[in-house]
Amino acid sequence: MRSDLSIVVPAFNEQDRLGFSVSKILSYIIENRLNAELIVVDDGSGDETAKIAETACADFPDIASKVVRYEQNRGKGFAVKTGLQTATADIALFSDADLSTPIEEMPKLVDPIRNGEFDVTFGSRALDRSLIGTHQPWRREQGGKVFNLIVRKLTGLPFWDTQCGFKAFNMKRFGPLLDLMRIDRFGFDVEFLYVAKLHGLRLNEIPVRWYNDERSKVNVVRDSLRMFDEVRQIRRNAKQGFYNIDQP
Repeated sequence: MRSDLSIVVPAFNEQDRLGFSVSKILSYIIENRLNAELIVVDDGSGDETAKIAETACADFPDIASKVVRYEQNRGKGFAVKTGLQTATADIALFSDADLSTPIEEMPKLVDPIRNGEFDVTFGSRALDRSLIGTHQPWRREQGGKVFNLIVRKLTGLPFWDTQCGFKAFNMKRFGPLLDLMRIDRFGFDVEFLYVAKLHGLRLNEIPVRWYNDERSKVNVVRDSLRMFDEVRQIRRNAKQGFYNIDQP
């Protein structure tokens, strides 16, 4: 039977956290009687990430699940894109492997798509900061604010948090745009939203609960510089027409 919802989890060297997260998601699917599938994408991990995911999935044989693995690390954006292209449902959600946004927040994003109100919905830590259970260190939090201001300035996107790892998509409308995406690493969130808006999809930023995980792999200096460069690349791609769909 075809699933109504695909949940995609990108993972890179997540052997310590992924087993719990996979079990949590699959338990949620069972408890809420969802017709859903889980797709874990191992982004070229050098540890036991894929094996841990497969073992956790095997504990829930009644739920459709799949672990996709490739050998070379390509970046979170490539992993999410791969997972979405593997998805079989008309609605797909991607969640960070650490479940910083609890999977219980999923209806906030999925229901507006299912009801036909929006095509892309995404969690936000900025719209209602009272929902943040555990904050990031001050330096990272301020860096995120600066980055989002730059994103707004360079792309014209009117959103306050493009980087929260919790997004949902109407795949009938968003799926055809995946082949246009060119950013493989952290800037992919901005590219997804930019290209979706460029093609007239209806986007909505939604406040969600969020808890910082101190084991985050994000390096403030290195990754911020990389993201700024990728946002500039998105602007260049747009000017060169890379995000246009050729008309027959």
